[in-house]
This record gives sequence, structure tokens and C-alpha cells, in this order.
Amino acid sequence: MFSAWFDTFSPFFNNRAIISLFLFRIINPSALMLLQHDAFYTQHNLSMRNFVLNVSKSVIVDYISSPEVGFLRSISAPFASSKTKLVFRFMQQDNIEPSTNQSYGSLLRNLTFIKKFASGIIVPKSYIWPVDSSYYLLPSTSVVSDAHKVGLEVFASDFVNDAQLSFNYSYDPVAEYLNFIDNGDFSVDGVISDFPITPSEAIDCFAHLGRNASKQADLLIITKNGASGDYPGCTDLAYSKAIVDGADVIDCPVQMTKDGIPICLQSINLFDSTNVVQSSFSNLATTIPEIQAGTGIFTFTLTWSEIQTLKPSISSPQAKDYNLFRNPNLKNAGKFVTLSDFLATAKNAISLSGVLISIENAAYLAKEQGLSVTDAVLSALSKAGYDKLTTPKVMIQSSNSSVLKKVNIAGTYELVYRVDESIRDALNATVEDIKSFAHSVVVDMSSVFPTDINFITGSTDVVTKLQSFKLPVYVETFSNEFTSQPWDFFSDATVQINTFYMESGLNGVVTDFPKTSARYRRKLRPTVPFCSMD
Repeated sequence: MFSAWFDTFSPFFNNRAIISLFLFRIINPSALMLLQHDAFYTQHNLSMRNFVLNVSKSVIVDYISSPEVGFLRSISAPFASSKTKLVFRFMQQDNIEPSTNQSYGSLLRNLTFIKKFASGIIVPKSYIWPVDSSYYLLPSTSVVSDAHKVGLEVFASDFVNDAQLSFNYSYDPVAEYLNFIDNGDFSVDGVISDFPITPSEAIDCFAHLGRNASKQADLLIITKNGASGDYPGCTDLAYSKAIVDGADVIDCPVQMTKDGIPICLQSINLFDSTNVVQSSFSNLATTIPEIQAGTGIFTFTLTWSEIQTLKPSISSPQAKDYNLFRNPNLKNAGKFVTLSDFLATAKNAISLSGVLISIENAAYLAKEQGLSVTDAVLSALSKAGYDKLTTPKVMIQSSNSSVLKKVNIAGTYELVYRVDESIRDALNATVEDIKSFAHSVVVDMSSVFPTDINFITGSTDVVTKLQSFKLPVYVETFSNEFTSQPWDFFSDATVQINTFYMESGLNGVVTDFPKTSARYRRKLRPTVPFCSMD
């Protein structure tokens, strides 16, 4: 996988605005020497100054950085006529700079003094965009503009992909970099990153392009419970954000209430997406092996009016194992919607190309609860006029072929078969059978790139095989959290999307963070070779 990634992204590393702590000796962008503890070495009769001067005789060093004023001042004269730039590195604001005995916070208020011996500064990213104790951004500071006013370049540091980011970035490291270089008010001059591919793609492919930039990839973006990475899934807020974020198709997993109302909810078990456990209905918990192992309170146990008294609950699939929660300030925001509400919202959103309606547990609901979810869906579509429309298109998805065969009688909708297990191949006869009742297929990511211990072990021809039978293939579920991705993608959701698109040729992605996929598709610059899709 590294060779495929390198062929696609290696030109990113030539961008001189990115300073890598580990790769500059290999790939040769600007060379940076980060030097610390000169005072310590001096106490041991070792001269950092002599070392730097000797190195500079045989190696071109673009930047020399130190957090010690005395050291930079001692070498400023020898480098005054060279192209080497001296950069003062700020440590945490309450730390003491040894040669001046002042705090770094105090020195930050005297940038004209720094300018006397340095051409730039390195500051922790929190100096520019502070983050509160709850991991939400505070207003930006004036550090960048103040430094630029006195003629200092500004480099932001402490960027990593595999750590908790501010919730404002929705776990998307590219979004974080863009906030430092494309926020409409200021831009840093460079960044220091452990993951140089990410700022490279942010700067060269996605920065300073408007939302109306043309699409460069033929990639359908289908939501997973709306923008459920930012709001509780299947709520009005999740759907409205998905539309704003650039989704093509918003989805409604249909569940049935006790009084026969089809609603959008990610699970038939209210435990998964509501606060029902803390409600007066908590005593209704039961076990239904035909649906799932373990107990639950199911949608068909409550009426629609009763469900409306509950609060939505955001899904955080990476919380149990990795303590990564989604948007906790809005974890119960939004309102539940009926299928009819959902269809009305989609019809009014001119940017959407379609809706996807998912039907599961149809046999149990019909036999044991006397509720026909399939009939309820077809009736709602007819009442909303979708049976007479070509746009937005209607996609009906199920992992049960009998559901799709029943819906096929209508003859006007795209039928999507969801393969509910990982596969490595499919017999021709099996694919022919799928084609008899479905128009497209959804598979999981491991069916395309199998993994072991969170590393990709190879690739399959599942996508190619299905496409050879004229079945478009959509892959689920693309998430932003770095713990959801194999390590091969460098903890960067955009690298993951790019690899799937370029290597497998999938037709669409199913994602709970549609903004990330929409940016990938829309904002690649066709005039920059390594950002184009050719």
C-alpha cells in the first residue's frame, strides 16, 4: 500500500511550507535544524554554535531554530549574509527562556525584540487557535498578524493526526490545517507536522477554493444517518448539515412505531440513538433474539408521540475502545423525523440527487408485530409524489433480497443490496442472482481492502467483479476518527478516501462525515498534477 500511496502523493512533499521533523533528509524539502538546550551543552563544555557553523560549511540549511535567545543571537552575525533563516521557537507560555530569564509569554509581547536576531517564529498551534478544556476552539489570537506586522514569518507546530483534535474540526486533520491557512483573516507561513502528507494536501489541493469549485471525481456521496458525525443521527440537524456539507444522497433507515408510523432512526433499538434508558419507558426493556442478542427497547414498543418525548443521542462508535466522543456539546441536539418529514426535506433541497431508504427486519415486523414496513415506505413515497419523479432519485436498500424483490414491483426505484458480511470474492452465479433483484451493491471496506491488526493485508477484486456485471458499488462506512482507519492511511480520512477511489474505482462512499468526502471530490485542483484525478 505504501507504493500506491507514494505514487499518488509524493509530490506533496516538495511544498516548502511544510517542515517535516523526520523526512526532510530523505525527500529533500527545506532543511530545518531544530536545536535545543544550548545552555545545557555549554555547561558541559560543548559548543552547539561551533557545531552549527561547521555543518553549514558542507550542508545548505534553510532554517535554524532554537528556543534560546542567546544561542540565536550568537550565530546571527555569521548567517547574516546567507540564505539561512533563524527562527525563534516559543515553548509553553509560562516556561522560562534561559538566556533572558523571561517567560515565553512575556517574549511574545515583544516581537520587535525577536526580530533583531530572527526572521521568523515557531509557536505551538494553541498560541494561534486556543482550545478550551472541552476541546472546542476559542477565538483566534492576534499572534500571526502581530508577527507579520514586524516582519516575522510564523510557523505553527504541534500538529499530529493521531490525537484528539478540537471538535470544531470533526476529527478531520485537513480541516485543522485549513483553519490556519484559509480562514479568511490570516495565514501562517508554514507548519511543523509529524504527518507531512496532510498539510501538503491541505495547502496544495484544498486551500483557497470556494464551495462552488467544480467536481473533479465521479464519486457519489451517500450519508450514514445524515451527518451523524456532527449531530445525533437521523435528526433534522443531521440531515440539514449533510445537505449543506455537500452530500448527494441522504439516507433514512426506516423503523416502525407502535402506531404504524414510519420514522428515520439508525437502529430499531432505541438504546442505540436515544435516552430511553433514562426515561419512564426504561421498564419496557426486553429480549428479541430474532432482531439482536441482548436486551433493547424497540421502536415498535412506543407510539410516535411517545418517541418524540425522548432525546436523540449522538453515536460515538470509537468511544468505547478509544474514548473518542463526537461533538459532546450537541450530543442530544435535534429532533426525530418521520419518513414523510424526511422526504419533504429532501424534495426541497435542490443540491441533492437522491434519497436512500433502508429497510431491515421486515419479516419480523410483519409476522410478529403486524407492521408492514415495505408497504409503509411505498405509501409514503407515493404520497410525497416520488413515484412520479425522476429527481431526486429514490434508492431503496436492504440486506434481505425478498424486500427488494417486493419493492421491484414498483419498478421506479434504484434497488440497493447491502452485503452484511465481509467478502473476498463472488461467484458469477451469485452476482447474477444479485443482479436479478438489485441495481447496485453496498459492501464494507474490508471487502475491498482486508486488514489484520489494523494494517491492510492486500486488496480484492470485489468492486471490479460487481462492476463487470453493471452493478455500481458503494462502500461503507467512511469515518473521520483516526482509530477507524487502518494505519496505512496515516490517520487521515482524505488519504483513505483517495486510496479507495484511485485503487478500487468504487462508485460511491457511505459516510457519517459527508463534508470530508465532498471536499475531496470538489476541491482537487485539476491544474496541479498531483491534485488531479487523471
